[in-house]
Amino acid sequence: MQALFDAIHSLTPAPDARRIFHGRGGLHAGCEHLVLDAYPPVFVLTSFKSLADEDLARIGEALQARWAEVAPGEPLNWVYQCRHEGRSETQLMAGAVPDPHVVTEDGARYRVHVLRGQNHGLFLDMAGGRRWVRAHVAARPGAAVLNLFAYTCAFSVVALQAGAGRVVNVDMSAGAIAIGQQNHRLNGVEGGASFLPHDLFKTWGKVTRGGPYELVVVDPPSYQKGSFVATKDYARLMRRLPDLLAPGGHALLCLNAPELGVAFLQDQMRELAPSLQFVERVANPAAFADVSDERALKVLVYAAPEIE
Repeated sequence: MQALFDAIHSLTPAPDARRIFHGRGGLHAGCEHLVLDAYPPVFVLTSFKSLADEDLARIGEALQARWAEVAPGEPLNWVYQCRHEGRSETQLMAGAVPDPHVVTEDGARYRVHVLRGQNHGLFLDMAGGRRWVRAHVAARPGAAVLNLFAYTCAFSVVALQAGAGRVVNVDMSAGAIAIGQQNHRLNGVEGGASFLPHDLFKTWGKVTRGGPYELVVVDPPSYQKGSFVATKDYARLMRRLPDLLAPGGHALLCLNAPELGVAFLQDQMRELAPSLQFVERVANPAAFADVSDERALKVLVYAAPEIE
């Protein structure tokens, strides 16, 4: 685990939520099961296999020693989550977790919950996608945005901060949508946002009537039984995109499935939405470097044709 200890020994305080160590990227032999994140003022260590008590103790000692150096007098707060054999167990190892727990990213504020569940309320690997949306909408003030699989609505927050005219957020989890509404209030951007806590595939009428949209964000789970399975359901979305987009509009297609490469999206888009042109792949944050770009998070931009 030396690579993890090296990352701990070089960490410094920073205001924004971020990844500190990304063993899952496969670049650090022997650490492929380990991830360390900062959700200030809390560090979250995640292991995808069981850790021995002595290893946990060593990690805790390393965090404590480094924190005493860079933040003297400040308490160390850290949480450990073990995800193994389809189960997850989370425990507070030191300090405390604020309630409510609010973190920042690029000036936006988000509610997070690091002591329950595997998804903490803000996907740190999507920071590049949120920055792309912020810049894209800032250049198109007043844009109408459709945010599919909105989760806690981070894309909506940054779009409205950047000047979007309205954002329609769709997610079948009423609980996630409720946190999304809190995120809008936290950032003072309630106006212009609407929320549909529905199954997208049963809500096409409402979604279509709200269009057309200058930007459609598609960020589904790769596999969620009863909700979305990328290998069969992504195609159903792609067929709809040309009708949802305004002339010259853009779609941001996201996929976090290591077993599915970029071609999974590009080949289907050529077949199912041939009028949309590939523009670029948005770079992932440097902290999420991966041994293979094909395994890493895919965030692709497509554009609809302008009116001739």
